[in-house]
Amino acid sequence: MIPLPEREGQGVGAEHSEAPAFDPPPTPPCQGGELESYLRNRIAATGPITVADFMAAANAHYYATRDPLGQAGDFVTAPEISQMFGEIIGAAFAEAWVRAGSSDNAIYAELGPGRGTLAADALRVMRRAGFAGEVHLVETSPPLRNMQVALLPDAVFHESIAELPPRPLLLIANEFFDAFPIEQWIGDEQRKITHDGTCFAFTIDGPIRETSPARDAAAAALADHLARHGGAALVIDYGYSNGERGDTFQAVRGHVFADPLAEPGETDLTAHVDFAALASAANACTVSRVATQGSWLEALGIGPRAAALAARNPDQTADLAAARRRLCDTAEMGQFFKVMSLRHPDWPAIAGLEQ
Repeated sequence: MIPLPEREGQGVGAEHSEAPAFDPPPTPPCQGGELESYLRNRIAATGPITVADFMAAANAHYYATRDPLGQAGDFVTAPEISQMFGEIIGAAFAEAWVRAGSSDNAIYAELGPGRGTLAADALRVMRRAGFAGEVHLVETSPPLRNMQVALLPDAVFHESIAELPPRPLLLIANEFFDAFPIEQWIGDEQRKITHDGTCFAFTIDGPIRETSPARDAAAAALADHLARHGGAALVIDYGYSNGERGDTFQAVRGHVFADPLAEPGETDLTAHVDFAALASAANACTVSRVATQGSWLEALGIGPRAAALAARNPDQTADLAAARRRLCDTAEMGQFFKVMSLRHPDWPAIAGLEQ
């Protein structure tokens, strides 16, 4: 693996999702309860709406109007927990890039890059390995773009995967796919959302099967880019890979779970990622096995990295150990979060995800 450099600062927090890149609903910017009124009036005029429509409208407003990250926000993602997370990703990309021939045409790309913390940590490692490629970020949130510019002043911004340049990618999508809108089905009937005059409610209940055409389309677009232009991508998210079923539609506010139908646009709405469906949608390129986040980080050396950081910063030893546990332990993020890679057939497998 590529040697890992120093970064000041550590942090331990709670995990969750990043901003999605789907199109916002065809509504004007909303303030306060205006989005709730819009949805209520739409239901009154045209009938119940799909879970996907509700989720898309709520998340478009949510991410356009705030920085949701950090202890003062609603959730904390893995890059904010520790620099080690981004450094391991950067080392994996650097190694793949070197083994692929050190192309000077490759670019670093990230989908839903949060505050830019992961990119800054990953690129610090990649630059030391000789990677000098451009930085391209797919981000739709104005508040988050402003924060990303502070860390990555030379970054090029895009609204969607389709806008990425036709060049080899070293791309990370960390907690990105969970925020795409889902559809819910009970048998052959689609579960929808109505309003009973007091609050939003589901039209039917029962054993639920979830699909996400928007998520699958994004995975297919990414795979098509890799198949055409080369490169490799890492997908890291919470989810499942063995065809599990059930209701995973959830909301987080202030680091605790909330009612996903209450106060649309004021909570982070997500659903667990079906990695088997992503792999099927991404069949234009080579798809790796699915590993747990904890096993992957441990295999790529997070233990030695934590020890090296602790040796240089003895006062942070306890924080580093806590961060490693949070990222890797099966009772924390280690088992629940999964890792999968997509790549051009001529590019080497990402370390730790070899078949």
